[in-house]
Amino acid sequence: MNNITWHNQSITKEQRAMIKNQNPCIVWLTGLSGSGKSTLANALEVKLHELGYHTYLLDGDNIRYGLNSDLGFDEKSRVENIRRIAHLCKLFLDSGLIVISAFISPFKEEREFARNLVNKNEFIEVYINTPLEICEQRDPKGLYKKARNGEITNFTGITSPYESPDKAEITIYVDELEKNVAKIIYYLQNNILRK
Repeated sequence: MNNITWHNQSITKEQRAMIKNQNPCIVWLTGLSGSGKSTLANALEVKLHELGYHTYLLDGDNIRYGLNSDLGFDEKSRVENIRRIAHLCKLFLDSGLIVISAFISPFKEEREFARNLVNKNEFIEVYINTPLEICEQRDPKGLYKKARNGEITNFTGITSPYESPDKAEITIYVDELEKNVAKIIYYLQNNILRK
């Protein structure tokens, strides 16, 4: 770090947001595998787009195809995965966007790290509180079955812990997708967004 210097830019986050007529924020969806994060994140982005907001969706599996393809699933790699995602979210936030982030992000410390990278009102933690039994019943990728059979190690909820949020701004329970999207939109429009 001794040989690098931060370069200040002339255009600010506020100026980028103003041209989009919105307040940027990070909507951080966390929950077990199979809890519905990706489905909800996608539906949320569609609704925000329909309402005229500028968004970008970052999904856990998709990021593993590119930026984080060099990482495994041991605890150290999972911490690094979230560290990188948190910084990526901050860059998108600085561009004036509403960033929707859908990652298991099982550890409180890493979610708190992401929260602390940005201003207090710019990070909205959304806890998808789907019980483990329901996630296992859904098992869209067959991962729980593999974890139970010992084919996957360090699997959240089975052989690796999931630390539930203590102070999520929004908690989502198993419910209709449209109702859950509306709950998040309502929070954003009453607390964050400008349009």
